[in-house]
Amino acid sequence: MITMITQQKLLNRRTVLRGLGASLALPLMDAMLPNARAAEPAARPKRLGVFYTPNGMIMKSFTPEQAGRDYAMSPTLAPLAPYRDRFTIVTGLAHYNASALGDGPGSHGRSCGAFLTGAHPKRTEGSDLQCGISMDQIVAKQYGAATQLASLELGIEPPSLLGSCDVGYSCTYTNTLSWRSATVALPATVNPRDVFERLFGDGDALDEKSRQAQMLRKASILDFVRDDATRLSTRLGANDRRKMDEYLESIRDLERRIQKASEQSISVDASDMARPAGIPAVFEDHVRMMIDLQVLAMQTDLTRVTSFMLGREISNRSYPEIGIADSHHMLSHHGGDPEKIVKLARINQLHMQQFAYYLDRIAKTRDGEGSLLDSTLVLAGASLGEPNEHDNMNLPIIVAGGGLSGNRHIVVPKHTPMCNLMLTMLHRLDIPLDKFGDSTSTLDALTA
Repeated sequence: MITMITQQKLLNRRTVLRGLGASLALPLMDAMLPNARAAEPAARPKRLGVFYTPNGMIMKSFTPEQAGRDYAMSPTLAPLAPYRDRFTIVTGLAHYNASALGDGPGSHGRSCGAFLTGAHPKRTEGSDLQCGISMDQIVAKQYGAATQLASLELGIEPPSLLGSCDVGYSCTYTNTLSWRSATVALPATVNPRDVFERLFGDGDALDEKSRQAQMLRKASILDFVRDDATRLSTRLGANDRRKMDEYLESIRDLERRIQKASEQSISVDASDMARPAGIPAVFEDHVRMMIDLQVLAMQTDLTRVTSFMLGREISNRSYPEIGIADSHHMLSHHGGDPEKIVKLARINQLHMQQFAYYLDRIAKTRDGEGSLLDSTLVLAGASLGEPNEHDNMNLPIIVAGGGLSGNRHIVVPKHTPMCNLMLTMLHRLDIPLDKFGDSTSTLDALTA
């Protein structure tokens, strides 16, 4: 039954489609925002997306040679060229608290822990973790009351759970970016099926027995809610009908891909217990499925805060699809070897291809008179610059969307805190903190 439609045909923000024990959230529609200006980008909900690539960057390949506008696109950034007007490169930002500060080795653990917190992670292999609340979780606390999920933390590599992953540092520091508090880290979900069921399941959704029966029939959740969707469509305006048709087709396509991945997982060697059913074997397939899930989560306003790790920090993934059988982490310690540097730069460019897909998806997903990219402020980059040096004083950072001016390369003064950028982003998201982490001011050049 369609829930809570008023006589004025306005839809409640919590409206869902129901049928045969299943429920499905709807995209955020104009009919849910009765204000006459609701379709305009400025009146839409603001969102935050974080896109993280592990093990640093070859900065010579990442950094544009020119500062300012209309810079020449660098090799690593080349995949982003179609969207250059929608993003800004910021170089020179530093995370001083990711430095050793007397703690010895462990740069990957410290840098990943500091990336969104600006805090100096406590050196420990035990459960006595200490870091800081992350920028995304400050936004989640502000926006979470308006959505079903305060935030969504995603990744593509199963977490390392035991002991230390970097010298003296718990694997928790390298598994996630998001910290709800100084002592509580939020794990990243890596299985697309788990994410799908988290987004589109609730107390009225399919129980486990029904879900298994659905999988055996290869049925779609859309089959269960088809009648309700048809009834609702007749009561929507043309723009909302088009939006819902696109949304439902995205759901069906994603379900097909998840089902295919599950079937492939069943057919692989059963001894590979590290890969849960539903995780695609091909890196790009997995990444793009997780990106599409984030887009659906934002499109339905189930959450307004997402973070996505293309790999755990210290990731040892290889990339045979681009002819690289070497471990990513080992290549990051290239020692000046030209062959290793070329391979690592190719991995960096592959990661930027995935970020380009992310930008493309949110730019093409309508949100009122604009797109999700108009209303989503995106932070992308790595927690290390030049990885061979474990450099945390010149980070590769991209800021996109959110109505900001693009086509710029901003070079900040040496040792400018990364937290200055994050404080600026928080202000842009209407969270007027005086200070975040080790910030010293806002980064006014970003909003100029």
